Amino acid sequence: MTFPVYIWLGSWRIHPHLLFESLAYAAAFRLLLRHVRKDSIAPSQRSSVIVGGMIGALIGAKILVWLQHLDLIWQNQQQLLLLLLQGKTVVGALLGGLIGVETTKKIIGIHQSTGDVFVYPLIVGTAIGRIGCFLTGLSDRTYGIATKLPWGIDFGDGIHRHPTQLYEILFLGLLILFLHFRSRYKYQNGDLFKFYLVSYFGFRFLVDFIKPDFHPFLGLSAIQVACLLTILYYRHSIRQIFQFKH
Repeated sequence: MTFPVYIWLGSWRIHPHLLFESLAYAAAFRLLLRHVRKDSIAPSQRSSVIVGGMIGALIGAKILVWLQHLDLIWQNQQQLLLLLLQGKTVVGALLGGLIGVETTKKIIGIHQSTGDVFVYPLIVGTAIGRIGCFLTGLSDRTYGIATKLPWGIDFGDGIHRHPTQLYEILFLGLLILFLHFRSRYKYQNGDLFKFYLVSYFGFRFLVDFIKPDFHPFLGLSAIQVACLLTILYYRHSIRQIFQFKH
């Protein structure tokens, strides 16, 4: 396999990142529209919450990707500029989106949790997007460190690496199955989103140890620090989320 793996649609050769990112957004938005029908807040309020979340996600994704690659300031400023223009991180988007949603809710006077309807769209969208990350190869910078394990992937530099993009897809598949099982039991409004956020950030905290990222914060990357702080913030909700009551 030669990376990037371009996708041919007739005579058109499409870059995998562009194709699967577009599919991810389309699938996530389609699922969101279906799930919001079950929501209890007014459609106009939901629209405002979605817009606030999207703006926050865009800002958060850019800020955290910059912090994640601070080392490029003195190593390769041209590559850093390219990352700032094209790069984004899911963790930053989630945190920025969360801040954007909560800020919007305060402005328009919503006091109830609104996160559960976003859970399945976010999981499906992220999983589809990671397919594009994997097929893009080295330029996407989402690969893992070198490994001698038999499933290591050579993304084009002659080094067999952990396919961390595939690890994430597998994790998200297992997570969506567990959440589907968990939804059969009683839970408070907002618990599914909290569990999703804590679970995904816990996974990212661990898997980023096998990524060749810049780790300036006591051996942690900027993404790992963000994940850890979020998990600590929601620590009081974790026990309640894992209680299964009919």
